[in-house]
Order: sequence, then structure tokens, then C-alpha cells
Amino acid sequence: MIKRLLIANRGEIAVRIIRTCRMMNITTIAIYSEADKNSLHVQLADEAICIGPNQSAESYLDIDRILEACNMSKAGAIHPGYGFLSESTTFRQRVDEENIIFIGPSFKTMDLMGDKIKARETMYQANVPIIPGSIGEVKTVEEAREIAEKVGFPFVIKAASGGGGKGIRIVHEASELEKNFKEAQSEGEKYFGDKRVYIETFIDKARHVEVQVLGSRHGEAIHLGERDCSIQRKNQKLIEEAPCTALDSKTRASLHADAVKAAKACNYESAGTIEFLLTDNGYYFLEMNTRIQVEHTVTELLTGVDLIKQQILMANGEHLSLKQEDIKFEGHVIECRINAENPEKQFRPAAGKVLALHLPNGFNTRVDSMLYDGYMIPPYYDSLVAKILVKGTDRLEAIEKMKGTLEETVIDGFPTTLDFLYRVLSYEPYINNDITIKFLHEHKIV
Repeated sequence: MIKRLLIANRGEIAVRIIRTCRMMNITTIAIYSEADKNSLHVQLADEAICIGPNQSAESYLDIDRILEACNMSKAGAIHPGYGFLSESTTFRQRVDEENIIFIGPSFKTMDLMGDKIKARETMYQANVPIIPGSIGEVKTVEEAREIAEKVGFPFVIKAASGGGGKGIRIVHEASELEKNFKEAQSEGEKYFGDKRVYIETFIDKARHVEVQVLGSRHGEAIHLGERDCSIQRKNQKLIEEAPCTALDSKTRASLHADAVKAAKACNYESAGTIEFLLTDNGYYFLEMNTRIQVEHTVTELLTGVDLIKQQILMANGEHLSLKQEDIKFEGHVIECRINAENPEKQFRPAAGKVLALHLPNGFNTRVDSMLYDGYMIPPYYDSLVAKILVKGTDRLEAIEKMKGTLEETVIDGFPTTLDFLYRVLSYEPYINNDITIKFLHEHKIV
């Protein structure tokens, strides 16, 4: 049983993990950089260890220092949170070598699903719909031409280990193929040390819909419903909601069943997310996030299930205590991510000191944040400072409730995305649910 847990993260997710550990009588050890010495997670944890200077590479991304802190504090487990090292197979393997419990899936599963080519092959073999394209690596330009004849133009060439927009090229016509193929290979090798590429049909208009799953090492898996994460800016989600009201009951049931099938196909244990693109013609597997996600809170408010607690129980080797019929979906939840950014200056990150703070409260309202009066936000890390969630009886009620909640929120001392998000929620196409992943690109709301 886990008694002492080190949190290999910072900010609101570290605070979130600490709160569940307190409830479970687990001693928490925070790690922090010099810039984070006054952070809330450091103050709330039972113990705290400084692991390095301000830059992430020398602190939150330094595997040796994190493992040294784990051994110094005699922590029996590590929770990676999201971001930083949460999906690093190198970190996952090192944790195993130190005989420390990792709160998350096995190394084998992370390695499998982190490789986009292997992940596509696994889903294809499990009969989970994938975006039309290649099965396996595309090794030559000639092979790419053959696939292009089958899928048609435009299509996308993607690096197997890509991420963050790196190693991706859209091919609109045959004359562009060779150049883009070699560029995708080159970029994949440069940024990820892996020049393997694959091909998918280019889908321009779609919703980003993801299904939360829970699995155990005993082969059990369930779903906790879907989230619509289509309101994005440069692939960064800004507003998430559940359920996805664009789904009919038949498609929803099929989507949920395929997500569970996907989790079982990769022997998934812990909390994870299966991401899909939803189009007018159906839905297609996009990728799997082998970690807790920022927006896990949406599912928690909708279902009443503590996903961090479930992760810890699964890491202890327990069976799933929840059955599929135990999961109930009530109402509609919306989450807004509040970032320390200036929307009027191309969303430039804006660090600063909290001069005034009022975070909302009320029936079916939740706020996850690391802010407090006088807190100085360091400029070195992600700009997320709070997540505000509300639940209404339906989508329209949730929208109105969120607007009122944002109006009540006060965060002074630096620019935030509060007003921008309010404008999105007030925008008629959003209210009418006329949404795709291109929404903020097509509608200039700032």
C-alpha cells in the first residue's frame, strides 16, 4: 500500500493530487524549483524538496534529481501529474528500475501508445475506427504515392514520435509529396530521434471528442463518458464540456464501447483518455493520453468519481471497485481554463503578482487553482492559473451559469483570459453548438 507519495509536478495539478492524498491518509512530498519556493503546492504538502533552479530542464524535467528526491524522502510512489515527464517512457523505465510505484500505466503500454504508428496498428487490430491512411510505417516516397492514390488529396504525413505540431506536413497535390515526405522525416529525426512517418487523410472540420477510461492490471476497464474539447487555440484546449451534445445515443454508445475496447487492447491500467475526431461521417481514433489530463475535472464533476483516488488504487494493484453500471451521468458540465495571457497581444504569457483575488463558489461550481493573494506567478512554466467548472441541468443552463461565474471571478495583477472566455460563451455560434476544432480560427472573437 502506498504510504508516502512524491508529486513530480507543480501548480494546480500538484495541489489537486495533495488534496486526494490527504483524504487517503497518504503523506505527500512536493518537489519545487527555486522559482516555486512560495508556491501553494509547497505549502500544502507534508514535506517539500527543492530540486533545482528555475528552468524546467534543471528541475521538473531532471529525472536524476527527481529520483534522488524520491529516495531521500523514502517515497514509495511517484505521481507525474500531466505535462513535464508524465508521458516520458525514459522516466517510466527509470522509476521501475528504482522499484518505485508509478501512478499510471505500465512502461509497455506507454511505449506502445506513445508510438503513433504502433498505436494505429493496435487500434486497427482491435477494430477501433482509425483515420483512413497507412497501416505501419511508410518507408519510401513511392509507397507514399501508392497510399495517396487510395486516400486521395489532401492528406497528412506525420512523424511516428511527433508532437507539438512538429513532424507534420499537409500534402495538397502530388507535386508536393516528395518534398513534404522528406521534410516530415527530417523533422521527426531532428526533434524526436525517429524518422519514421505514416499517412492519414486530412480532416479539416471535426470535433475533438475524448473518452475517459479506467483500467486495472487485472484486465478490467470501464468508461466514464466523453468530453467535447473542440474549443482550442493552436491545439491548446480552452473550454471543455460534457457530455458532447453533438452525439446521438447510438453513436455515443458505440464511441464508449470502442474506447473500452481500445483500453483493453493495450492492457491499460490507471486513468487514461482515448481521443477521437468526430465528423459528419463517423468518428476516428486520434491518440491515447496515458496520464491524467487537465480536464479530468470535467468528468469528476459530471460523475462524482475521484479520478486521482482511482489512479492510486489501481497503482496499489487493486481491482476496479466501480462497475460500468455504477457510473451515472447527470447534467452538463463546462470547464474554462484561465490562463495568465494577454488575448489582445496574441495571447502573450503574462507573469505577475496577484494583487486581488476572488474565486467563485456556489452550487455545482468548482475551482482548481494554485493562486492566493500576493502570489507571484513565475514566468518559466505553463500559463494555466485556474480551472473553473460549473454544472447545469443542460448545456444552455451551464453556459449561463458559467458566464455568471466568470463575471464574479476577480484575478488582478496581470492579464488573463477571463474576459475572452466570457466573449466565447456569449457568441451565438458557440451557444448554438456550431463548433469544430477550427472554431477560434474561423471566428475572430478577441
